[in-house]
Amino acid sequence: MDAHRKDLYPDVTAAGGLVSAMKEAAKLRGCDIGLPPWATEAIGIETARGYVSVHPATEERLFRVRVLIPGFTWETPGFSWEIGSTDDLGLLVEAVAAWREGMPLDELAARFEFLELDEFAGALERGEPTSSQWADLLSAEFHRRQWNLLRRLHADEVLRNMFPTITHGAVRLRVDQLDGTSRQVLVHELEGERYEVIRPGVPGDDWAEVPTGDLIAYLRTALNQQ
Repeated sequence: MDAHRKDLYPDVTAAGGLVSAMKEAAKLRGCDIGLPPWATEAIGIETARGYVSVHPATEERLFRVRVLIPGFTWETPGFSWEIGSTDDLGLLVEAVAAWREGMPLDELAARFEFLELDEFAGALERGEPTSSQWADLLSAEFHRRQWNLLRRLHADEVLRNMFPTITHGAVRLRVDQLDGTSRQVLVHELEGERYEVIRPGVPGDDWAEVPTGDLIAYLRTALNQQ
């Protein structure tokens, strides 16, 4: 940290760095910001709505907050937004903790005025990055073998709203694009337009062969089950 930065962030310098300063501030406020004891950088704080990172500005005292939704294919590195900035370290850690706890976006915006969530919320509302992910998979030569299945799934008005990925040649559809543990199915295309389907995370579930004519209805039902 240079001399100019020390003038801007004396509390960070005194604590021994940004991570230590954030941990101290969070402890004082009884917050859990998700930084493990061994963390040395305030980046990649995992939450149910992506990875949160904090970046101090160099030209003025300002903690910039970004959210990254990682990509799930080699073509898509991910989607990221800057969701606000503040010069108040205490307010910063409270906002990170509330974000991790899953506070609704409208409540976050009302409680933490420095957060600018319009672009982030709008992207989710428009189905991004889901729509971008579909477009990438449907145009990637690397996934040509899955194109027929992808097109069939995307043609359905319900299934196209699920977040798609490719896992070992099978198409994975997930209900919540931000939650890797949400309801999901894996669909593997066999020869002769036959399909095998499994619901990852469902105890005792196994691959089931599903006739072509029943595939869409089967997947809809599987993804709607609680």
